Parts: sequence; structure tokens; C-alpha cells
Amino acid sequence: MRGSILHVSAAGRVGGGGGSVEVRTTVCCYCSGREGRTREAGRTLPSPSAPSPPASRAELGRGKGGRTPHRICSTLSGPFPGRATRRSHPDSKVRPNNMDLAVPRLNAGETPMTCVGSGAVLLVMLVSHVASALEVPLDLPQPPTITLQSPKDYIFDPRENIVIHCEAKGKPHPSFSWTRNGSHFDVEQDSKVLLKPGSGTLIIDISGEKAEAYEGTYRCAAHNDHGTAVSNDIVIRQSRSPLWSKERLEAITVQVGVSMVLPCRPPAGLPPPVIFWMDNIFQKLPLDNRVSQALNGDLYFSNVLPEDSRNDYICYARFPNTQTIQQKQPISVTVLQSKSFPPPPPHTPAQMPSHWLFSLSSRKLANPTVECHPGFMTPLGAASSKTVLRGDTLELECIAEGLPTPEMSWQKDGVELPSSRVSFLNYKKTLKIADVGEADAGDYTCAAANRLGAAHHVIKVAVKAAPFWISAPRNLILAPNETGILTCRVSGDPKPDISWFVNGVPIENAPEDPARKVDGDTVILSRVQSGSSAVYQCNASNEFGYLLANAFVSVLAEPPRILTPPDRVYQVITNSPALLHCATFGSPIPTITWFKDSLISIKSEDPYVIHENGTLEINVAQSQNSGKYTCMASNNLGVKENHLFLEVKEPTRILKQPEYKVAQRGTSAVFQCKVKHDPSLVPTMTWLKNAGELPDDERFEVDTDSLVIKDVTEEDEGTYTCVMNTTLDRDSASATLTVVEATPTPAIFYEKPDPPTDLKLTDQTERSVQLTWFPGDEHNSPTQKFLIQYEDLLHRPGVWVNLTEVAGTSATAQLELSPYVYYSFRVLAKNQVGYSRASQPSRQYRTNPAAPDENPSDVQGKGTEPGNLLISWTSLTGLQSNGPGLEYKVLWRQMHVDQDWSSQTVANASHLVVSGLPVYVPYEIKVQALNDYGNGPEAEVVIGYSGEDLPSSAPDGVLVTVHNSTTAQVHWEPVSPHSVRGKLKGYKVYYRRQRGLHETEEEADQESEEQVVTFSGNRSEGRLPGLQAYSLYIIFIRVLNSKGEGPRSRDKQFETPEGVPGPPSFLNVLNPNLDSLTLEWGPPLHKNGRLIGYVLQYQPVLNITEAGPVTVMDFPVNETTVTLDNLNSSVLYKFQLSAKTVKGAGANLTKEASTIVESTVASRHVDIATQGWFIGLMCAIALLILVLLIVCFIKRNKGGKYPVKEKEEAHQDPEIQPMKEDDGTFGEYSDTEDHKPLKGSRTPSNGTVRRDESDDSLVDYGEGGDGQFNEDGSFIGQYSGKKEKDTHEGNESSEAPSPVNAMNSFV
Repeated sequence: MRGSILHVSAAGRVGGGGGSVEVRTTVCCYCSGREGRTREAGRTLPSPSAPSPPASRAELGRGKGGRTPHRICSTLSGPFPGRATRRSHPDSKVRPNNMDLAVPRLNAGETPMTCVGSGAVLLVMLVSHVASALEVPLDLPQPPTITLQSPKDYIFDPRENIVIHCEAKGKPHPSFSWTRNGSHFDVEQDSKVLLKPGSGTLIIDISGEKAEAYEGTYRCAAHNDHGTAVSNDIVIRQSRSPLWSKERLEAITVQVGVSMVLPCRPPAGLPPPVIFWMDNIFQKLPLDNRVSQALNGDLYFSNVLPEDSRNDYICYARFPNTQTIQQKQPISVTVLQSKSFPPPPPHTPAQMPSHWLFSLSSRKLANPTVECHPGFMTPLGAASSKTVLRGDTLELECIAEGLPTPEMSWQKDGVELPSSRVSFLNYKKTLKIADVGEADAGDYTCAAANRLGAAHHVIKVAVKAAPFWISAPRNLILAPNETGILTCRVSGDPKPDISWFVNGVPIENAPEDPARKVDGDTVILSRVQSGSSAVYQCNASNEFGYLLANAFVSVLAEPPRILTPPDRVYQVITNSPALLHCATFGSPIPTITWFKDSLISIKSEDPYVIHENGTLEINVAQSQNSGKYTCMASNNLGVKENHLFLEVKEPTRILKQPEYKVAQRGTSAVFQCKVKHDPSLVPTMTWLKNAGELPDDERFEVDTDSLVIKDVTEEDEGTYTCVMNTTLDRDSASATLTVVEATPTPAIFYEKPDPPTDLKLTDQTERSVQLTWFPGDEHNSPTQKFLIQYEDLLHRPGVWVNLTEVAGTSATAQLELSPYVYYSFRVLAKNQVGYSRASQPSRQYRTNPAAPDENPSDVQGKGTEPGNLLISWTSLTGLQSNGPGLEYKVLWRQMHVDQDWSSQTVANASHLVVSGLPVYVPYEIKVQALNDYGNGPEAEVVIGYSGEDLPSSAPDGVLVTVHNSTTAQVHWEPVSPHSVRGKLKGYKVYYRRQRGLHETEEEADQESEEQVVTFSGNRSEGRLPGLQAYSLYIIFIRVLNSKGEGPRSRDKQFETPEGVPGPPSFLNVLNPNLDSLTLEWGPPLHKNGRLIGYVLQYQPVLNITEAGPVTVMDFPVNETTVTLDNLNSSVLYKFQLSAKTVKGAGANLTKEASTIVESTVASRHVDIATQGWFIGLMCAIALLILVLLIVCFIKRNKGGKYPVKEKEEAHQDPEIQPMKEDDGTFGEYSDTEDHKPLKGSRTPSNGTVRRDESDDSLVDYGEGGDGQFNEDGSFIGQYSGKKEKDTHEGNESSEAPSPVNAMNSFV
């Protein structure tokens, strides 16, 4: 059986601009370049840089006279000996592998690039992919087929590895070999060359090697027992970016108005460089109608202007493969406007010295500013010629001089050029035609014209052609004794020569085969025999290139196979063609026979056509053509059949098309579009406005068969189209909307709509019905929607339930129904005023009973008592029952146990209690609905647990680790899971303080309250907070589940260490006198350890900002009173008392008290306190003291002076005032705790001075009880500042004023 192999190639290109000296890229791409060929006198001039590997006439790929492989991403400066050069093909589309590869030419500004990835540059991005019109199954013996190969010609980057692709398939799998420059290339002998396992792909590591050593022509061959397939000749060349030759450029001086050419002449690179002109700050020079860059890179000036003077005309050459940029030395140009400029030397342009090449003007320069007649700078002369290859891109260039700047135009053979074939570039100086054909040959005339005249140049274009395929040879699959023909039909100009090869050997050198006959482009194989399989190669070549194709001949005896998948369903629309495929394989070629419905034999006659490949075509499919079709393939070795199905669908048609609408601005417009379609197809309605999408506006509402535009505006005018699409066809219809101004109308009264009427039920099925109605009067307010309600006369008579809503523009609804319901329907209309009255009910519609469609929801299982399981669910409603006799089948079984389901059927219940089960075991539970008509769907499984019981064991191994006097860590061993007998909630730790360690059991207080801490989850330790120091505790633990607590663990006792004690229980001041007083205190309530003594700190309070030195006294634990002597009279003292254990001092108890004044002492001898005059005097003095204190405070706040203030101002730097030598106190008393001034004091009858506050604490004067002491023992924790007696104060007291002192000063 015959098959054809299609070779696919792909190419792409990317544009690029200038950059730094070297630019590396990781972009994987491909771009081709034009070949740098120079022609002179009809011959090709070789370039010294082009490699010339040896070539043999017998080498495959040449054919007669020698052939040169296709060049890709390269510049071929000269041909190989005996080979003709081949230009790159401009077509980058998919081409057969054995055809000349199509490659785009490189234009100015485009960047040929290599591919970087996985550490290797894939120089073979343009590769050939093989496809086949008829694939031979790979499980059958077959000769090799090249499936992937590198392009004929590419350039590699010496910095990266070389990868040359060669992949093939066959049975058995092919082996691979390579030749280089016509000789066998032994891959194993070169450690730098790796043959990819399982393929013929070569990976050449050129790191540390001379890359030139691997240049040459490579060819891959794939062999197996049935033949040899060969690849194209793959020419590998190294990319080159040679340096610019050193040259000395002289400054150019030119007269304004003349023409000028700045030559670039870049070094010949491989591939050729991209040329562009920039200045010394890397800005591209502007190009226009006057200044242009030619195809060869030179910069042309049709006439120069004064602004052309500059010293930085720089030509840059970018070499694409290496991404390097080189620059020419800057050219300096000076444009003169004077008339004293020497004429050019008497040379023709070809004879001019290089430093005169800048000007090709043949005009006299005596008066260069005079306007000049147009003339051509390139090409020279009146005519020239150009040869271009078929499929290439033709570029013709004409650049003219003249003043004013000439305008360019083009003609071909005296007529204007068609714009569809021609594009103009460079301000019409360049003509470009892509994909040149023979019709593009002819005489092209370019004309340059200004107001002084015109000049013309004729370019004779000849179109030649490299070989191209007319019919490439195709694979042949022949049965023994069959005859086959291989044809290799090509065309080209000149006519290509055709050569045949067998398994890579010229056919004339191959072993003689009497069954084979060669006749030009045809090979005839007669009565082939088994074992004569081979791969034939056809080579067609001329001076412009070559084509190479592989086609195998496989001799097989194989019964039929049908490759089309079985039971395929084809869907078509009525009256359209239908194609039923039956792809087969077999040798001999199977005969295809078609049957309809397995009985009727189909002949190739109207309406059926059986194609050569076995496909059955029905020209005009009708509904009667639907059915089952059988495709039977048979040969002398067997029969195979396949079944296909054809479904002919009804076409989609718009029955009611939208109509032309005229709507007033602000009203609504409605377009109807009712459609009929095949019920089995899912339609999609789309609305368009002016062939585009609808505006994204909520005013546009799309329904299933209508479009509503609310509050229309002038912008809504246009053509609206409804398009109905299905998976097979579509239909559309359009209408126009015109918006007009609203006209004044009389007052409109709005009311609720009238109820719909004439309800009808149509299209009745088991589960659906169509309801139609006539809308009532809208009463000037458009109907917004219809509400459809139903009454179930069987289950809930008299109750109307909302079923669905439809748009107000519709008068029909398709209703989905449930079984076993006696339906009655009614409809309500709604507008902006409200709902109408309900319509009259429709006739009753009863649906037949059926098995339930669903099962109960919210199924749960949980135990309520030990060993039981309560299974509950939400029952189905009467509407969900679908029939009479609704029951529930409850199923359960223990998880992870191999046992059957237990079940029980219940009715009129929503739960079931199962007893006698193990305690707290997981169960799988299902509840299935059933009725008299069958069971509901398979129920989902939920997990539930049987009932819990109290835990049976207590935690063991209780251990307490005491961290400090107030916290401890408790540890225990968790109970076993089975003893929990329920869901483990956690552990409860109970602990209680029994007594203090310093107490005996008899001395201990009544038992303290028990404390409980719960630790959630499966824990084995926890922290006990809130312990009391130096105490004995008892602790036990219980495990907790959802049912309750288990037994308690064994009691465990632990002790807490000593801590600091609490404050003394009280501190009292007794018997205050002029210079002494007595303190009495009690032990702390919370000793927290063994008391070892007390610490007393006291100091005088001089005023609101100053305090005296601190005195510290220690007392043994058995002393609880002390008398303090040598105190100052009439002074307020602050006392702080704390108890001590071995852990340190505890919290302070603070008290404030004053010694008494002398008058108070006298009052003890003369009882004047009861005299009226004394009481009045004391009241007056108290009032005066109060006024004085208020004045003092006001003056202090305003900066007024008083003793402390004056002492502060006596020194500029209060920070360095010395301490008083007499008492060691600081000069200022500061309350840093709360910044509140001392409260006013008063002298009671008992002689003590108390604060108005009742806290009696030094906290108001300092920062707590953590007082510190300086070197001389002074207490400095609460006070700051210094006090020094000023000699200028006279007899003023050195102590700060206080309420008592103030009183003494007035007495």
C-alpha cells in the first residue's frame, strides 16, 4: 500500500539593535542571513574566508555537476569546488523535509541569533520533522525513516557545544553512522564527540579545542535490516566577526548642495553584519528622503546641507551570531557655503582615489548652490541587471542625487506596480517583492524627478529557480508479487538533473535487481519479493541548489487493520455533507466495503461517495441517513470491520426575528429572537451591537429569547444582531434601533397589572411541562417579571408555593416537575407598582410515581448511652418522596471489621437507636430512601461512634517537678486508648494546699479550696500555676472523655520551697514626742518561709521636694517594737518596714508620722485645748496657713523664689551642687512615683502629724521598696536633688518649709 512522507521545517527570525561590544543572549531563536556572494561578469567570486572542504562527485547530495547544500544563518562568500552556491529561501513556512528548506532573508536591523540552553547552543533550531499521510504501524518490519535532522547549512558559535540532529524510526530500530567531508567519521575515536543514545544526534564538545577542526560537511545514515536512509549534507561553519581593518580617514570638506557618499566597507563576517550609522553618543543618525543608507551600508546624501557638518559619522557593524558590535573610525564632514572649492579630479568614479569616494557628483562645483538636475548615484549608468531565485525576496535599489531632493517612482514594463505584490522602503528608494515567481521577471524602471527634470534607470530582472518539488517520491508498501512506481518530479531553472540512489549508494553502483527499472524521474518495481525492501533516494540539482528525498519500499504480507477508533459518533446538520472515515492498513491494500445498519451494502453512487482512502461521504445528509455504519476492510489475508454512528441533527433556525424599533429616549426597547433547534444540541444565544459586543451596561438585559434595553439614549442607536450557536451550526438575524426625542404626554396613572389569563399546559413529559399564558393589561408600567406558583393537591392542598420566575417579556415557561405530585399552577405579574392578583389556576397535572431521586440529608450517628448508637436524619418531604410507601433503609456496620451490613427499615421516623454495641466503636452508616416504586440512589457513607462510658483507669506515674516557690510541672503516664472508652477530652489535675511547712497539722488553718486545671487532648504533662511558697500540696489526676471523668490517680504530695515573705501585718506609731516615737508591728500574714528578722528604713521629709538621709535598722525576728530617739521635733518622717527570710526581704509596709511641736508639750501641762479663745486662734492660724500654702504653690509654679528656689538659683549648674555636709541629704526632694505633691498636714490633739491620705506609704515619695544605699549609707531610692545652706540667708532655717514649720513661724 502506498504512503507519503511529509517533512516539515520551521524557521523564525528576530530583530535587534546595537549594543555593547559583546552581548550574550539566552533567547532561543533562529534567523537566516543572506549569502554574501559577489558577482562580476556573470561568475561567482569566492571569498578567502570561506572554508572549502573536499568534495567528491560520487558524494550523495550533489547529483550531476555538483550541488551545494542550502545555507542557513550563514554567508557563503564562495562555492565549494564543483558546487554551485544556493541563496536562502525567503519562505519560513512549513516545507517537506526532502524539499529545499524555506528560510527568510536577513534585512537591515534584523538579528540572526543562536539558541542557548542546557549548556549547548542548539545550532539546529531549524530542523525537519517527518509526518506521514499513512503511518506504518511501528510493530511491523519497515526500513528506516528520517524523522528529524538538522538544516543543510548553519553556523555555530565556538563558545558553545555543537548539536547535530539525526533521528529516525524503523523496525528494528535503526543504527546510525556519520561521514564528514565524504569520509567515514568514527565517533568513538574522538573523545570530544558523543553520539546520543538511541539516536544519531551528535553532540560535539568544542571547549578547549580549535573550533575550525570541526568545520565541514556532515551526513547521517540510519540503517536496519531493511535498508538505509540518509540525511541531507549538513555544512557546519564557525561564526566569525573579524576586526575592522585599520585605516586612516581624512576629514572631508564638501560644498553645500552637492551629493556625497560616506563608505562603510565593514569586514566580511559570517554571517554578514548588520550595518547602522550613529554618532559618538550612540544616537542613530536621522534618515530621510535626502539622507539614506544603502543596502550595502554606505550612507548617501542626495545633497548636503550646512547642518550635515559634524565630526562623528560612525558606521557600526553588528555580528549577529556572536552578538558583537564593531565601529569604524569616525568620519568628519565639513560643509562649506563659500564658492572657493576646488573641482574634483578628472577621474571616473571607478578611478577615484579612496579619499574621494565620498562624492560621486559629476556636476560642476563653481556654483554648487545652484539647483541640480537629478542623476543616479547607484546604480550607475542607464541600465543594469539582477538575477533572483524563485521564492526569494527581490530588492532593487535606486539612490539619486539632485537639488531639490528628487522624488522616486517605479514602473515595471512601463506600467505601475501592483501594491499587493510590492512594498517600498527607504523613502521609495528600495523596491521589495517577497516570494518571487516567474511572473516577477521583467524590466523595472526607477525614476528620480525634481522641478529641473527627471532621470531614469532600467534594471533587468531575471528569475531563476533552484529545484522545487512537483511530486516527491512517496513510501511504497507492497505485497509480494505486486508492482509499484516511485516518481521524483521536480522543476527548476535551469532544469534540474535527477539522480537515484538505493540505500545511500548510486543506483548504478547498487546490486543489480531485475525487478527494478529506472526511467528518468521514475523507478518501476515489478513483482517484488519478500526481502527486497530498501530505501530509495532521489536527488534533483542544478547550479542553484539541490533536493534530496528518501522513500522506502517495504515488502509486507499483512492482514487488514482499521486505524479509525471504533464506535466513533459523527454529528452533522441536515442538508450538509457528512464524512465517515475508515483509515486502514494492510498489504495487499485492503478493499473497503460499507454497510448501513449492518445489512444494506453501500455502493459509490448518489447520495454516497466512497473515496480512495476509504472515507464514506454523504453529499446531503438527511435524517434518514442517521444510523449505524459498518466499515469492512479485507484482503487475501483477512477481514476487519469497524462500527461508526451518524447522527443527523435538525438545523438551528430563528423563527421570530428581531424587528425594527423606534423608541423614545428614556423608554425601553425589546427585541424578540425566538429560535428552534435540535433538542439534543445545547444552544448559546449571543447579542451583538454593530457587529461588536454589547456595551457593559446593566441597562442591557439578555434573556433566553429577547434583549431588553432600558432607559434608551441616542448612543443606543445601531444594528442589533442575535446569534444562536450550537456545536454544529448557527443562525443569526438583525434589526435596527432608532431613538427619538420623547414627546409630551398627558399625566400617566400607574397601576398593578391585570392577572394573566388562559393558562395552558403543553409538551407534557414525566418530569416537565410547558406553561403558557396571555399577559394582562400592564396599566402603563411594563411587566418586570412573572411569578409561577404551584399547589400540591396531594400532599399540601391549599398551599401555594413559588416555583420559578420568568422575565416580563416572556409568556411561556418550561417547568421542571417532581413525580407523584398533583400539580395546579397559577401566574402573577409584577410591575413597578407591585404584583397583580393571581391568575385562575390551570388544570390539574398529575405526575406518575417513581422511585426517590434523593436520600435523607444530615445523616448522623452518635451514642447516647454506653453501647448504643443513635442514627438520625432529616426526612424527605412529601414532594421529595416521589411515590407512596416512603420508608428508610438504615444500614450500619463496624469499621475495620470484615462483616456484612446490618439493616433495618423504618417508616414515619427520623431516627433509629441500635443497642448492644461495643463501647465507643466507629461505625459506617447509610440511610437510603425507598418507596413502592423502588429504592433511591446509593446512599453516601457517614461515620458515627457508639455510646461512650466513663474511663476505666486512672493515670499512673504522677511526678511533680517544682520550678520555684509558685509554679510546678506535673507529669503522668497517659492511659491506654481502650480504657478511655470514649473520645478523649483531656486530663483534669486536682491539687490543694494542706498547710505551710512552718506549721504543724494542729496549727494549720482549715483546708484551703481545691484547685483544678484541665489539659485538653492527649497530654502527659502540664504546668501548675498559683502555688504558695513553703507549703505542702497534695495532687491527683483524672482522665476525661465526653461522658465524664475516670477514677482518680494515687495522691501525690509535693512541697514548695521558701520565698520572700509578705508585708508585715501592721505598723503602728505610738507615743510621739519632741524627739522620739515608738513603732510597733506584727509578723506577715504570709510568711512563705522561716522569718529571720525585720528591716526598718526611715528618713525625714523636709518639704514636698526634699527628704533627709535614710536610716536603716535590722531587728531579730522576736522583736516587734522599737523606740526611736534623737529625732527632730516638728518633722514628718517616712517609715518602711519589711520582713526577711533566707530568700530575702519581702514587700514593704509604709507609714508616715511626725514628732510633735513644743506648744503641744505645754498643752499637756495647761489644758487650754478646751478654751474657746484658743480654739478660735487655732482656726485663724489654720486659715492663714492654708492661704500661705496656696500663695507658695502659686509662686513656685510661676517661678517665684522661696528657700529651695533661692538655693537653686544661687548655683548656675544645679547638677554639680555638693551635698550638705551636716546631714548628707540632697538639695531637692522628688516624688518620682506619681509626681503628686505631699498632702497638707495637720497636728491632731495627740501630737502626731498625719497625711490626709490613708495609705501611710512611702510609695508616694519613691519608686517602691527597692531602695538603694550610697556609700555613706544614705537611702537614695526615692529622693534626688541637693541642699546647701546659703550664707546670705541669715538666720533662715536650713530645712525646707513645711506646714509645721510654717505654723511655728506665725506663733
